[in-house]
Amino acid sequence: MPTHLTFDEHLAGLHEATLMMSRYSATAGLDVDVPPCPEWTVRRLIGHQGMIHRWSRANLRDETLDQAATEKAGRSSSDPIEWLRDGAVALASTLIETPEDAERMVFLHDAPPARLFWARRQHHETTMHGVDALAASLGRLPRAEETWIGVEAALDGIDELLMGFVPRSKSKLRLVPDEDPVTIAVRTPDASQSWTVHVTEDAPVAVRHDGPAEGDLVIEAPAVALHLALWHRTEEVASDAWPLWSRSAIG
Repeated sequence: MPTHLTFDEHLAGLHEATLMMSRYSATAGLDVDVPPCPEWTVRRLIGHQGMIHRWSRANLRDETLDQAATEKAGRSSSDPIEWLRDGAVALASTLIETPEDAERMVFLHDAPPARLFWARRQHHETTMHGVDALAASLGRLPRAEETWIGVEAALDGIDELLMGFVPRSKSKLRLVPDEDPVTIAVRTPDASQSWTVHVTEDAPVAVRHDGPAEGDLVIEAPAVALHLALWHRTEEVASDAWPLWSRSAIG
Protein backbone atom coordinates (compact mmCIF):
# COMPACT_ATOMS: atom_id res chain seq x y z
CA MET A 1 0.00 0.00 0.00
CA PRO A 2 2.02 3.00 -1.19
CA THR A 3 1.70 6.40 0.39
CA HIS A 4 1.44 9.40 -1.90
CA LEU A 5 3.26 11.60 0.63
CA THR A 6 6.79 11.51 2.01
CA PHE A 7 7.69 10.91 5.63
CA ASP A 8 8.42 14.62 6.07
CA GLU A 9 5.05 15.54 4.57
CA HIS A 10 3.28 13.21 6.97
CA LEU A 11 5.23 14.70 9.85
CA ALA A 12 4.22 18.20 8.76
CA GLY A 13 0.63 17.02 8.43
CA LEU A 14 0.68 15.65 11.98
CA HIS A 15 2.02 18.98 13.25
CA GLU A 16 -0.63 20.98 11.39
CA ALA A 17 -3.47 18.70 12.47
CA THR A 18 -2.41 18.89 16.12
CA LEU A 19 -2.24 22.67 15.87
CA MET A 20 -5.73 22.86 14.36
CA MET A 21 -7.16 20.38 16.83
CA SER A 22 -5.73 22.43 19.69
CA ARG A 23 -7.07 25.67 18.24
CA TYR A 24 -10.60 24.41 17.61
CA SER A 25 -10.73 22.61 20.97
CA ALA A 26 -9.92 25.88 22.71
CA THR A 27 -12.53 27.72 20.64
CA ALA A 28 -15.23 25.13 21.32
CA GLY A 29 -14.55 24.56 25.02
CA LEU A 30 -13.68 21.30 26.75
CA ASP A 31 -17.21 20.32 27.78
CA VAL A 32 -18.90 20.92 24.42
CA ASP A 33 -20.36 17.94 22.53
CA VAL A 34 -18.60 16.61 19.41
CA PRO A 35 -21.16 16.19 16.58
CA PRO A 36 -19.44 13.33 14.68
CA CYS A 37 -18.81 11.34 17.89
CA PRO A 38 -22.02 10.71 19.87
CA GLU A 39 -21.60 10.94 23.64
CA TRP A 40 -18.13 12.51 23.33
CA THR A 41 -17.14 15.92 24.60
CA VAL A 42 -14.06 17.82 23.46
CA ARG A 43 -12.34 16.76 26.66
CA ARG A 44 -12.90 13.09 25.86
CA LEU A 45 -11.85 13.66 22.26
CA ILE A 46 -8.55 15.13 23.48
CA GLY A 47 -8.06 12.28 25.92
CA HIS A 48 -8.56 9.76 23.12
CA GLN A 49 -6.26 11.43 20.59
CA GLY A 50 -3.57 12.19 23.13
CA MET A 51 -3.64 8.55 24.24
CA ILE A 52 -3.36 7.39 20.62
CA HIS A 53 -0.29 9.60 20.11
CA ARG A 54 1.31 8.04 23.19
CA TRP A 55 0.25 4.51 22.17
CA SER A 56 1.77 5.04 18.71
CA ARG A 57 4.99 6.23 20.32
CA ALA A 58 5.02 3.21 22.64
CA ASN A 59 4.69 0.89 19.63
CA LEU A 60 7.62 2.58 17.91
CA ARG A 61 9.68 2.21 21.10
CA ASP A 62 8.58 -1.42 21.50
CA GLU A 63 6.92 -0.56 24.82
CA THR A 64 3.49 -1.18 26.33
CA LEU A 65 1.00 1.45 27.42
CA ASP A 66 -1.99 1.39 29.75
CA GLN A 67 -4.45 2.98 27.34
CA ALA A 68 -7.30 3.50 29.81
CA ALA A 69 -5.08 5.10 32.44
CA THR A 70 -3.38 7.31 29.84
CA GLU A 71 -6.68 8.53 28.42
CA LYS A 72 -7.97 9.23 31.93
CA ALA A 73 -4.83 11.22 32.70
CA GLY A 74 -5.41 13.37 29.64
CA ARG A 75 -9.04 14.05 30.45
CA SER A 76 -8.19 15.01 34.04
CA SER A 77 -5.12 17.07 33.17
CA SER A 78 -5.10 20.67 34.40
CA ASP A 79 -4.51 21.67 30.76
CA PRO A 80 -5.73 18.92 28.40
CA ILE A 81 -4.85 20.89 25.27
CA GLU A 82 -1.24 21.33 26.37
CA TRP A 83 -1.19 17.62 27.28
CA LEU A 84 -2.34 16.86 23.72
CA ARG A 85 0.43 18.98 22.24
CA ASP A 86 3.07 17.40 24.50
CA GLY A 87 2.12 13.93 23.29
CA ALA A 88 2.26 14.96 19.64
CA VAL A 89 5.71 16.52 20.08
CA ALA A 90 7.01 13.37 21.79
CA LEU A 91 5.56 11.21 19.01
CA ALA A 92 7.16 13.35 16.31
CA SER A 93 10.54 13.15 18.04
CA THR A 94 10.29 9.37 18.25
CA LEU A 95 9.26 9.09 14.61
CA ILE A 96 12.35 11.07 13.58
CA GLU A 97 14.59 8.91 15.77
CA THR A 98 13.15 5.59 14.54
CA PRO A 99 15.19 3.85 11.80
CA GLU A 100 13.45 3.62 8.44
CA ASP A 101 13.72 -0.18 8.46
CA ALA A 102 12.61 -0.69 12.08
CA GLU A 103 10.26 -3.65 12.50
CA ARG A 104 7.36 -2.76 14.77
CA MET A 105 3.67 -3.56 15.03
CA VAL A 106 1.42 -2.24 12.25
CA PHE A 107 -2.23 -3.11 11.82
CA LEU A 108 -3.55 -2.13 8.39
CA HIS A 109 -3.80 -4.30 5.32
CA ASP A 110 -0.61 -4.27 3.20
CA ALA A 111 0.99 -1.63 5.44
CA PRO A 112 4.20 0.29 4.66
CA PRO A 113 7.24 0.01 7.01
CA ALA A 114 6.51 0.90 10.63
CA ARG A 115 8.12 4.34 10.74
CA LEU A 116 6.24 5.52 7.66
CA PHE A 117 3.10 3.66 8.71
CA TRP A 118 2.84 5.46 12.05
CA ALA A 119 3.67 8.86 10.56
CA ARG A 120 0.95 8.35 7.97
CA ARG A 121 -1.60 6.90 10.38
CA GLN A 122 -1.20 9.66 12.95
CA HIS A 123 -1.24 12.35 10.28
CA HIS A 124 -4.64 11.16 9.09
CA GLU A 125 -6.04 10.16 12.48
CA THR A 126 -5.15 13.50 14.02
CA THR A 127 -6.60 15.24 10.98
CA MET A 128 -9.97 13.53 11.40
CA HIS A 129 -10.08 14.26 15.11
CA GLY A 130 -9.03 17.83 14.36
CA VAL A 131 -12.10 17.97 12.12
CA ASP A 132 -14.11 16.67 15.10
CA ALA A 133 -12.85 19.61 17.14
CA LEU A 134 -13.80 21.93 14.29
CA ALA A 135 -17.27 20.39 14.25
CA ALA A 136 -17.55 20.99 18.00
CA SER A 137 -16.65 24.65 17.50
CA LEU A 138 -19.23 24.97 14.70
CA GLY A 139 -21.94 22.89 16.37
CA ARG A 140 -22.34 20.84 13.18
CA LEU A 141 -20.45 18.77 10.63
CA PRO A 142 -18.16 20.99 8.55
CA ARG A 143 -17.94 21.50 4.82
CA ALA A 144 -14.68 20.69 3.05
CA GLU A 145 -13.93 24.36 2.39
CA GLU A 146 -14.04 25.04 6.14
CA THR A 147 -11.16 22.65 6.85
CA TRP A 148 -7.42 23.10 6.31
CA ILE A 149 -6.99 19.77 4.50
CA GLY A 150 -5.18 19.87 1.15
CA VAL A 151 -5.99 17.76 -1.90
CA GLU A 152 -2.83 15.60 -1.78
CA ALA A 153 -3.33 14.79 1.90
CA ALA A 154 -6.97 13.93 1.23
CA LEU A 155 -6.05 11.60 -1.64
CA ASP A 156 -3.51 9.81 0.54
CA GLY A 157 -6.06 9.53 3.34
CA ILE A 158 -8.66 8.07 0.98
CA ASP A 159 -6.15 5.51 -0.26
CA GLU A 160 -5.17 4.53 3.28
CA LEU A 161 -8.81 4.09 4.24
CA LEU A 162 -9.86 2.08 1.19
CA MET A 163 -6.76 -0.03 0.72
CA GLY A 164 -5.74 -0.35 4.38
CA PHE A 165 -8.78 -0.27 6.65
CA VAL A 166 -11.60 -1.60 4.49
CA PRO A 167 -10.09 -4.99 3.44
CA ARG A 168 -9.16 -6.11 6.96
CA SER A 169 -10.63 -9.40 8.17
CA LYS A 170 -12.37 -7.53 11.02
CA SER A 171 -14.14 -5.19 8.59
CA LYS A 172 -17.87 -4.83 9.25
CA LEU A 173 -18.61 -3.79 5.69
CA ARG A 174 -20.32 -7.05 4.77
CA LEU A 175 -23.59 -8.29 3.35
CA VAL A 176 -26.06 -10.49 5.16
CA PRO A 177 -27.22 -13.83 3.68
CA ASP A 178 -29.38 -13.53 0.54
CA GLU A 179 -28.05 -10.07 -0.35
CA ASP A 180 -26.41 -9.90 -3.77
CA PRO A 181 -22.74 -8.85 -3.98
CA VAL A 182 -22.25 -5.14 -4.59
CA THR A 183 -19.33 -3.16 -5.99
CA ILE A 184 -18.87 0.42 -4.80
CA ALA A 185 -16.89 2.73 -7.09
CA VAL A 186 -15.10 5.61 -5.37
CA ARG A 187 -14.05 8.46 -7.66
CA THR A 188 -12.78 12.01 -7.48
CA PRO A 189 -12.09 14.54 -10.24
CA ASP A 190 -8.91 15.49 -8.37
CA ALA A 191 -7.08 12.27 -9.33
CA SER A 192 -6.67 10.02 -12.34
CA GLN A 193 -6.92 6.96 -10.11
CA SER A 194 -10.07 5.59 -8.52
CA TRP A 195 -11.06 2.65 -6.33
CA THR A 196 -13.59 -0.15 -6.14
CA VAL A 197 -14.75 -1.99 -3.05
CA HIS A 198 -16.43 -5.34 -3.69
CA VAL A 199 -18.77 -6.18 -0.83
CA THR A 200 -19.95 -9.72 -0.04
CA GLU A 201 -20.48 -11.76 3.13
CA ASP A 202 -16.69 -12.01 3.42
CA ALA A 203 -14.09 -9.29 3.98
CA PRO A 204 -14.33 -6.61 1.28
CA VAL A 205 -11.94 -6.62 -1.64
CA ALA A 206 -10.52 -3.18 -2.50
CA VAL A 207 -8.78 -2.42 -5.79
CA ARG A 208 -7.00 0.72 -6.96
CA HIS A 209 -7.59 1.61 -10.63
CA ASP A 210 -5.86 3.79 -13.20
CA GLY A 211 -8.75 5.78 -14.59
CA PRO A 212 -12.41 6.02 -13.53
CA ALA A 213 -13.82 2.87 -11.96
CA GLU A 214 -17.37 1.63 -12.45
CA GLY A 215 -19.61 0.02 -9.86
CA ASP A 216 -23.16 -0.82 -8.86
CA LEU A 217 -23.00 2.14 -6.46
CA VAL A 218 -20.86 5.26 -6.79
CA ILE A 219 -19.37 7.71 -4.31
CA GLU A 220 -17.87 10.67 -6.15
CA ALA A 221 -16.77 14.10 -4.96
CA PRO A 222 -13.77 16.44 -4.83
CA ALA A 223 -10.97 14.83 -2.81
CA VAL A 224 -11.31 16.73 0.48
CA ALA A 225 -15.10 16.35 0.61
CA LEU A 226 -14.75 12.69 -0.36
CA HIS A 227 -12.19 12.04 2.36
CA LEU A 228 -14.44 13.63 4.98
CA ALA A 229 -17.53 11.83 3.72
CA LEU A 230 -15.93 8.38 3.75
CA TRP A 231 -15.03 9.01 7.41
CA HIS A 232 -18.59 10.31 8.11
CA ARG A 233 -17.31 13.84 8.83
CA THR A 234 -19.47 15.80 6.37
CA GLU A 235 -22.94 15.61 4.88
CA GLU A 236 -22.17 17.45 1.65
CA VAL A 237 -21.65 14.36 -0.55
CA ALA A 238 -24.75 12.63 -1.89
CA SER A 239 -24.57 8.92 -2.79
CA ASP A 240 -26.84 5.90 -2.96
CA ALA A 241 -23.97 3.94 -1.34
CA TRP A 242 -24.31 5.49 2.13
CA PRO A 243 -26.79 2.93 3.56
CA LEU A 244 -24.32 0.16 2.74
CA TRP A 245 -21.19 2.16 3.63
CA SER A 246 -22.59 2.92 7.08
CA ARG A 247 -22.19 -0.76 7.94
CA SER A 248 -18.43 -0.25 7.92
CA ALA A 249 -18.70 1.57 11.28
CA ILE A 250 -15.56 3.47 10.25
CA GLY A 251 -14.97 6.70 12.05
